[in-house]
Amino acid sequence: MPIRPGDVRALTETLVRVDSRNPTLVPGAPGEAACAHVLAEVLGGWGFRLEWQDVRDGRSNLLARIGSPAHGTPTLMFNGHLDVVGVDGMDHPPFAPTTDGDLLYGRGSCDMKAGVAAMSVAAWQAADRGIRGEIIVAAVIDEEFESLGTRAMLERGTWADVAVVTEPTRLAICPAHRGFVWLEFAFTGRAAHGSRYEIGIDAIQHAALVLTALERFQRIVLPTRTHPLLGRGSLHASTIAGGVGWSTYPEQCTLRVERRTLPGETTDSVLHEVTVILDELRAVEPRLAVTVRVDTAQGPSNVAVDAPLVERLADAFTRVCGQAPAIEGLSAWTDAALLNAAGIPAVCFGPGDIALAHAATEYVPLSEIDRTVAVLTAFALEWCS
Repeated sequence: MPIRPGDVRALTETLVRVDSRNPTLVPGAPGEAACAHVLAEVLGGWGFRLEWQDVRDGRSNLLARIGSPAHGTPTLMFNGHLDVVGVDGMDHPPFAPTTDGDLLYGRGSCDMKAGVAAMSVAAWQAADRGIRGEIIVAAVIDEEFESLGTRAMLERGTWADVAVVTEPTRLAICPAHRGFVWLEFAFTGRAAHGSRYEIGIDAIQHAALVLTALERFQRIVLPTRTHPLLGRGSLHASTIAGGVGWSTYPEQCTLRVERRTLPGETTDSVLHEVTVILDELRAVEPRLAVTVRVDTAQGPSNVAVDAPLVERLADAFTRVCGQAPAIEGLSAWTDAALLNAAGIPAVCFGPGDIALAHAATEYVPLSEIDRTVAVLTAFALEWCS
């Protein structure tokens, strides 16, 4: 059944109904293709110009454009991802959206098909009322794993003056979030019988030395570095593995650590910190044999709270809602960091609570979807005026 132009609740339910689990996270899952084609059919019928960007293994971004681009006119991007995580352990049907009062339940309802529906309807409403320039609705793949979709979109030259990523923020405007660096420490000891202390070298004990030093760094140094919206950076041990038996000195140990970074911190700066810590430990324990590598890293995101994007989005919120919005840091990582790194100022603003993302119970308030549409429509009309 066709969706009436501007019916954000129907569009949200339609998108939630489509299984778009990320196949990298859930082997055998269908991916985003069916969801993207449903959205394309709807937006094409509403007058958007559609562009497909094949990214990997038949998984494609959908870029839906509306308005009249011309030299010197503004371009606004709304960005959101179509992939969702797995559904094991959910306590309600994942792809049969149900409504209870103001709440819409389903996998992806909060993270982030409500946001995708809201940004699509806001773009259509703004264009229907008359805009100068163009709005791009970027519905991308794979944000839940490697962000292949937004990376590919940027590599292919897609550009906008500013962007709003409609991740769930409880309608707060979030100009900043932390990044992360995943570090893997590989320790090498010397295997020996448990009675041969004079020749055995305990790789696990050396890992404990490093963990203790990292804990001290986390407790003493990191609290001295803060961001006005995000607070302090952090680190924690994620996994540790090593040893072969009760009576054998462990020859190998692998420790994995996550370091959450603030704006201004980089992968290189984190590696330098770790190198200094290891050098100090080797001065005390010269037998410490450890290598460290970066497994994965994503940079933090940051837009000044007095940037035009933040101020004009806040003004739109105030006009629509009758009160000033909350300006907050977001706890999770998002594609906004990639947009900012590419020179496109991007903030997060959308319906739902990020705490419900990936949860056994996932829902989004319908009233927040409606308000997101109203705020984004007002913002788009002002930005593209």
